[in-house]
Amino acid sequence: MRANRAITVRRGDGAPGRRLGRPAGIAAVAALALLTACSGSGHSTSQVRPVANANAAATAKAAASAKAAASAEAKAAAAAAEVKITPPNGAADADPSSGISVTATGGTLKNVTVRTSGDAVSGRLSPGGKVWHTQWALDVSQAYTVTVTASVRGGGTVTTTSAFRTLAPSQTFRTKIFEGYNQTYGVGMPVILTFSQPITDKASVERSLQLTTSKPVVGAWYWDGNQSLDFRPRDYWPAGTTVSFTGHLNGVQGALGMYGTHTLTQTFDIGASLVAVGNTAAHRTQIYYNGKLRYNWPISSGRPGDATPNGSYLTIEKENPVQMVGPGYSLSVPWSVRFTFSGDYYHDAYWSVGQQGFENVSHGCVNLSPANAETYYNLAVPGDPITIVGSPKGGTWDNGWTEWFLSWPQYLRGSALHQALQAGPGGSTFVDPSSLPASTATAPLQTAPANNSAAR
Repeated sequence: MRANRAITVRRGDGAPGRRLGRPAGIAAVAALALLTACSGSGHSTSQVRPVANANAAATAKAAASAKAAASAEAKAAAAAAEVKITPPNGAADADPSSGISVTATGGTLKNVTVRTSGDAVSGRLSPGGKVWHTQWALDVSQAYTVTVTASVRGGGTVTTTSAFRTLAPSQTFRTKIFEGYNQTYGVGMPVILTFSQPITDKASVERSLQLTTSKPVVGAWYWDGNQSLDFRPRDYWPAGTTVSFTGHLNGVQGALGMYGTHTLTQTFDIGASLVAVGNTAAHRTQIYYNGKLRYNWPISSGRPGDATPNGSYLTIEKENPVQMVGPGYSLSVPWSVRFTFSGDYYHDAYWSVGQQGFENVSHGCVNLSPANAETYYNLAVPGDPITIVGSPKGGTWDNGWTEWFLSWPQYLRGSALHQALQAGPGGSTFVDPSSLPASTATAPLQTAPANNSAAR
């Protein structure tokens, strides 16, 4: 049975008010105190004229002030000659996507601190200690003060500062994530992002995204158009993985003159491995739980003309019951787990129990007995893989979460960077896919079968 209705899915914006702090970077620097010498008048006697003494004191004080000013100017000149900070001091509309760069032209950098009321700023120092650059973009419409201490040629140190403000963009974009805070998903679940505006600088957006996973994971980002971006592991997620996502999107230029305005964070879990394989020709479905066959049930799938399409799908949502309406029927159907947007489900079909295991009589759904449908319903969460095989009908891209229709090389081609992402407890890094060891995962329990959406 197929439900001809629009799907409603919930998307999470991250934990309300929750922002993931970033490392403070290089150690804080103390302000350099400029010391000036004190000068006083000599011992006076009755033979020294008061006016002369006053003039002498004023002259000494002026000389000391001039000396201090000259010393300060010399130090400032030395600092300017030795250290360059970009954006420069006084900039009022700095490009946040360019970040902060600090370069030591003579000696080496000792300390760099960045003070702001916005997101914490982290950076990386080059191996030679000559260059420091921020790791992520800066916030839009935000004030920053950068203080740098560097060694100078001939010994000693100088300290210099740049205070500036980033621009207030006229065009902005926002980003949403499907996953909900601390929710549990299946081992096939992609990280799903949507953007409020079309993105043209896709590479910059990809570089701003970070995953931290409790277990090592290899995957990639894939652009489905200009406003949807998904992360999928190369093979199914390890069961029991905790995933933390951070989109350092504040200040990222997604298109010419258009910037992100917030940092997006979310944490969710991957639950047990629940994999269903439905064979429309054999009229059976196998249900594997954590890698072991738990159930082997009779089914009735789509009748001729309404064949259930082949493909490796994911469960999208479940309801008990669903009102299914089509030509000649309107039924309240219990224990329904959806896997296509067009309305294909694993569900209770008490009316077809006699055909289950022998004949395909449904309008495209996978019919189960009431007891079996209830059992599967209670186990299922969004993102559990369902692979349909044996059908004369091929699957349709984007009719459901169809990321697993694609092979790993095909999926990589959807990345603007054409790079894989290695994630683990320490965060994530982009790597050349050719540098990765070959996958040892086997289908259908650890990864999707090859060419799975093709008709039989």
